[in-house]
Amino acid sequence: MAEQDPAVTVADFDRAIREAIDSKTKPVGALGRLETLAAQIARVQQTLVPTASRCKLTVFAGDHSIAGAGVSAYPREVTRQMLLNFLAEGAAANVIARTLGVEFALVDAGVMGPAVGHPALVSRRIAGGTQNSVERPAMSAAQCEAALRAGREIGGEGSHEAAAFGEMGIGNTSSASLVAAKLLGLPVAGLIGRGTGVDDAGLARKRHVLEAAAARTPAELGPDAALCEYGGFESVMLAGAVLGAAEAGKMVLVDGFIATVSALAAVRISPRVMGNLIFAHRSAESGHSIVLEALGADPLLDLDMRLGEGTGALLAWPLVQAAAAMLRDMASFESAGVSGRT
Repeated sequence: MAEQDPAVTVADFDRAIREAIDSKTKPVGALGRLETLAAQIARVQQTLVPTASRCKLTVFAGDHSIAGAGVSAYPREVTRQMLLNFLAEGAAANVIARTLGVEFALVDAGVMGPAVGHPALVSRRIAGGTQNSVERPAMSAAQCEAALRAGREIGGEGSHEAAAFGEMGIGNTSSASLVAAKLLGLPVAGLIGRGTGVDDAGLARKRHVLEAAAARTPAELGPDAALCEYGGFESVMLAGAVLGAAEAGKMVLVDGFIATVSALAAVRISPRVMGNLIFAHRSAESGHSIVLEALGADPLLDLDMRLGEGTGALLAWPLVQAAAAMLRDMASFESAGVSGRT
């Protein structure tokens, strides 16, 4: 990232960005939100010639004891099975990342059962899954701090300009709904969706379980308390990764509902990271729009997706590349010898 001249004010630099974009060989504003995205990338990198050549997707996996209360259409064992699927490069995130030339990393943040030994797996296990947040805090303050710290370290690693983060863990939409409710001071019922595809009876059961969990604590909590009481090791680590990547000057491609809730927690911990966040897509999970609105975020894509794994963040990467290239490489009216508006 280029260092900005300290004598150049934020307003001066913003004006320079606008002038650079408006001078390109196109009508003013003709590239719409791609221009807005290009300006954001320029601010993150503090240069009028930004680069977007490398992106890395890191997927965090962890288990949730609240899944045992029947809040998911799938058993807890699926988290471990999907971990192995990622390692075999058979998951959607693997396929899309490979197609787009994006580096892929997998982190065991706290998957149930014995540790998996595999050279492609990064083990930052906090424990073999969280506690049942219906009855007690999902994790201790020390565990929460350790997960945030591990995520921060992972997020800050590498020389790639953009970082995308995904998650996998049966029960994690329930966890995210509870964290979002406590961060926003809202009833959890309005933030509950079908997650892995529960039917109507399953949705009613999920609502009952989550309302009981939410009733344990005050209506609104700070980010550290909300994460300790209701977070997952994978989602807390993801929040830490958002912080670490932003602090390292990277663009952060924010995925769907769960990743956005982790990003909300990161912003509550350190508001300045907001400028680095590029919101990739609007999930079909019902609570996502509420969290996006609270952040004042307008995602790039709306593909009716609700998988997680960082898949939506991956699909936004070509748009980021195009926006950076437009600002960096597109000719100006002057350089191309093209007449401007009369």
